[in-house]
Amino acid sequence: MEKREVFNRMVSEGLIPIVRVSSAQEAIDVAGAIKEGGVSLIEITMTVQGAIDAIKELTQKYKDEIIMGAGTVLDPETGRAALLAGAQFIVSPTLNIDLIQLAHRYSAVVIPGTMTPTEILTAWNAGADMVKVFPAAQLGGPEYIKAIRGPLPQILLVPTGGVNLQNASAFIKAGATTLAVGGELVDKKAIKEKKLHVITENTRAFLKAIREARGK
Repeated sequence: MEKREVFNRMVSEGLIPIVRVSSAQEAIDVAGAIKEGGVSLIEITMTVQGAIDAIKELTQKYKDEIIMGAGTVLDPETGRAALLAGAQFIVSPTLNIDLIQLAHRYSAVVIPGTMTPTEILTAWNAGADMVKVFPAAQLGGPEYIKAIRGPLPQILLVPTGGVNLQNASAFIKAGATTLAVGGELVDKKAIKEKKLHVITENTRAFLKAIREARGK
C-alpha cells in the first residue's frame, strides 16, 4: 500500500490501537479482534516477545486488510527490521531524527514521540508525518493538545498515554488528528480470560466516540 493511502486511512479512521502484550501469538489473536471491530491500523510494540515475527505473519495473513505498524521503536536498526517484516508505519516514544530519515527512505509513515512544544516542532520540521504527544494524560490531557494547537496549528498531533473512552471525544475536539490507544482498548483481563470479543467491542466504542466528536 502506498504511503499516502496509509496516511489517509490513519487520518480517516482516527484510531491506532496499540498492542502491547506478552507474546507474538497474543498479538496475532488481538489483531484479529481489533480488525473485527472495524479498524485496519494496528501497532505492535517492540516490547512484545517475537514482535517482528507477529508483524510478518499478520502482514502475510491479512495483506492490505490490516496496515501493520511497529511501536516503541527506539533506533533505526529496529525500525528497518520492522519495515522489512511488513510494517508500513513506525511509532516511537521518543524523538530520533535518524529514525525519521529511515522511514523516509522506505516511504513509511513515521510518528515520533514528543513532550514539549520545542520537541513537537523539531519532529515536524524533521519530516514527521504526525507527531505523537506522550504521555498525553500526564501532560494535561485534551487541554494540553488544545494549548499546543494554538501556536502550532499546522502540526498533526497524536495523543498517546491515558487516552480512554471518557476523554477520547475531548481529545478530538481539542484538535487531535488521530488517537493512539493501548490498555484502555486492548484489555489485558479479556486477553487472559480469552474474551477477545471485549477488545472488538472496545474498538467499536472508540470509533463511535471519534465519529461523534467529529460530527459524523
